[in-house]
Amino acid sequence: FCVQTSPQLLRRSQHLARPTRRREGGAQRKGREKAWPCEQTGPRWHLARTRESAARALSSENTTVDMATTSGTAGRRGTLLPVKGLSFGELVSFCREVLDEEHPEKRARQLWRWMYSDYRWVRSLEDAAAETTQNGFSKAFREKFDAVATVDGGLQLCDEHTAADGTVKLVFELTTGPGKGGKIETVLIPVVREHDSKHGVKGRITLCVSSQLGCAMGCKFCWTGKLGLLANLSTAQIVEQVVAARRYHYEKFGGVEEMDDSETPDPRPRSRSRYVTPITNIVYMGMGEPLDNLEAVIGSLEIATDHLGLHFSHNKVTVSTVGLVPEMRELLRRTNVSLAVSLHGATNDVRGSIVPVNGRYAVEELVGALEELFPVDDKTSPHVLIEYTMMDGVNDRVEDAEALLHVLSKVKAKINLIVFNAHEGTQYAASTDASVGAFRDVLIKGGRVVTVRASRGDDEAA
Repeated sequence: FCVQTSPQLLRRSQHLARPTRRREGGAQRKGREKAWPCEQTGPRWHLARTRESAARALSSENTTVDMATTSGTAGRRGTLLPVKGLSFGELVSFCREVLDEEHPEKRARQLWRWMYSDYRWVRSLEDAAAETTQNGFSKAFREKFDAVATVDGGLQLCDEHTAADGTVKLVFELTTGPGKGGKIETVLIPVVREHDSKHGVKGRITLCVSSQLGCAMGCKFCWTGKLGLLANLSTAQIVEQVVAARRYHYEKFGGVEEMDDSETPDPRPRSRSRYVTPITNIVYMGMGEPLDNLEAVIGSLEIATDHLGLHFSHNKVTVSTVGLVPEMRELLRRTNVSLAVSLHGATNDVRGSIVPVNGRYAVEELVGALEELFPVDDKTSPHVLIEYTMMDGVNDRVEDAEALLHVLSKVKAKINLIVFNAHEGTQYAASTDASVGAFRDVLIKGGRVVTVRASRGDDEAA
C-alpha cells in the first residue's frame, strides 16, 4: 500500500532521545518509567538537551529563537518554537527556562495532554481557552506562549482520497521548514480480522506515515525514489501526521448518533457515542527512508509511544528501512519498536539491480547485522519483518525463494511478500498469482511464517 508513493506527490525539529536498553525486562522497564526524563537526568542536563533540540527545530523552521536566553524572554513574533518537536522532559525545561512557569512540570503536562490526549488534539491554545474550556489555558498564558512557541506541527491538510476498500489517503502540504510548499501523504489502512465465534470480527486501522519529502535511496521500482531527496521532515511534522490523522478520523466517524426508539417510544431524545475503529498501529513506510532522517524519527517515536502522549504500544510501531546498517543498529539500541527491512532480493545480483543502496551495504553485511540483532536460536528476542516486493521476472522465481530461505537461515524473521503496485512509467510488473503462490509455498515448507500483502487503495493511488 505504501511501498511506492503515488504520482500525485510530484509537487527538521530534530530530537535526541534518551538511550534505552533493547527489550528490557518488566521490572527494569517499570522502574525506569516511574520518572520523567528530566527527573532521571537532572534539570541542567535536560536543559542543555532542550536547547540543542530547540536550536535544531528552529533552524529547520527558519526561525531564530535562542533557547539559551534568560528565563522569561518573550521572543519576537514569527520566531516560534514548534513544541511538538520536544519530548516531555524537554517541554518541562522549556516551561521552566523560557516561559518562567512557577510549576513547569504541571504546565508541561497540561500542554502535553491538550496536544496528544484522545479527543483533544488542539490546533492552537485558543481551542483550549480557560474562558470556555474546563482545565484550559488562561489568556495571560496563551499570550505568553504564543509569543515564543506554537503547537502547530507544520502541516496543512489539503486533500483526501478514499478508495473502494476503505483506505484513506491524506495529502498534507508542508507549511514550514526546508520542504515548505511540498506535499506528503499519510495513509489510513483499515484491517479487519476474524476474532472469535463470540465477538465476530475485530477491526483496527494502521497508519502509514512519511519521514521525508522525496527519498535519496533511488530504488528502481519506487515512484518516490525518482524524486530524489527534497527535504527531511521535522519531528513535529512526523508527529503532526499522527495527530491530524486521529483528529480527522474522529471528526469524520465519531461524535454522537440518535438512537432508534421505534420499538420503545420515549418522548425524551436519546443519543449515544458512535464506535470509532481505533488507529492502533503505526508503520514508517510512507515517503522517504526513515533511517536517513534518524534523529527526527526517534524523536517522533518517543512521543508516539509515551503513555501520556499518543500512547501507542512500542509493539505496534514498525520502522522500515532499505538497509542502512549503522542507523539500523542505532535505532534498535535507542528504541523498542519493531523493525522491517526491505530486502527485495536474496543475492547481490538481484538486489543490486533494483536497490542501489546494496552497493553500500551488500546482502552479506546487512544479513550479518540481522543475525546479530535477531538470532534465530534466541527464543526471547523479537523477530524482524522482511519485506519482499514481488516483480514479474525479476525476483519471483522458485530459485529466488530458495535463496531467500538460505540467506535468512540464521535470522529470526517473518516474511511479508508484497504484490508490486504498478505506477505510470514503471518498467516493472506485478508477479502473477501463480508465481506468488509458488514462492510462498517454498518459504512455508522451509519453516518460515509468511504473509502476502495485497496492494491497498489502488483506485486512489494510496
